[in-house]
Amino acid sequence: MTTVRTSSQKREDFFQLHQTGCFTIPNPWNIGTARCLEQMGFAALASTSSGHAYANGMPDGTQSLEMVLAHLTELAAAVNIPLNADFENGYADDIKQMQQNIIKCVATGVAGLSIEDAPQGGADGLYDFTVAVSRISAARAAIDQTGERVLLTARTEGFIRGAPDLEQTTLRIAAFVEAGADCIYAPGIKTAEQISAVVKAANGCPVNVLCGSAIGMTAAELEQLGVRRISVGGALARVAMDSFLRVAQQIAQEGRFDGFGGIIGGDELDRRFARESD
Repeated sequence: MTTVRTSSQKREDFFQLHQTGCFTIPNPWNIGTARCLEQMGFAALASTSSGHAYANGMPDGTQSLEMVLAHLTELAAAVNIPLNADFENGYADDIKQMQQNIIKCVATGVAGLSIEDAPQGGADGLYDFTVAVSRISAARAAIDQTGERVLLTARTEGFIRGAPDLEQTTLRIAAFVEAGADCIYAPGIKTAEQISAVVKAANGCPVNVLCGSAIGMTAAELEQLGVRRISVGGALARVAMDSFLRVAQQIAQEGRFDGFGGIIGGDELDRRFARESD
């Protein structure tokens, strides 16, 4: 029988994963997908705001704080490996409110959380540089206030928020490291030049790269560039939605059921989700 790891143990595991090498941290959007990924041997998982939103029939960035906290609580409890929280902008523009929300996030049992330098909701535009740095410093203080060893990932969103400026991105990264980030994440960077510049700016702080599309590099190649962590964002959720929409549309438009050929059977899923007896 598998020994259940405590939140403290999973948090320590998460920090250890960031010390050397490179690991992939895929993004489930519910308990079933989280348990499947754990069974495949992944050492850690990360939530996805977009995947969770789509599964609930909502656009990305529109979930309430209460919905997200409940989701993180159930995901963290469902698996025996660390979970990182996609915590957007801390669900508040106000820094003090952001800190209170971060304390609530830590209480869900997550091993890490990420904070973005842009308002919630996906619109273009970033927080002013000084404000963005202050928010990471405040996020660090909020985590430290809990007394828990929770890893802080600082995200700079320029490449996916209409401001793909590599120089400004690296300036923010260097400042975020100084402000107390444990990991750096600049979603949207894709070329070897961009990734290398981000790794250099992080100055030894672990770097996460998003592979939410076909960027043309393998995990081994990203590791050679100095990347420590690879995530896929909402891409796996979009794969599931894409298959669902294509097959359902074939049924609706053509009255055909060919899309069901070769899919996984219910017996196999039953076996995957069978729990060991106490």
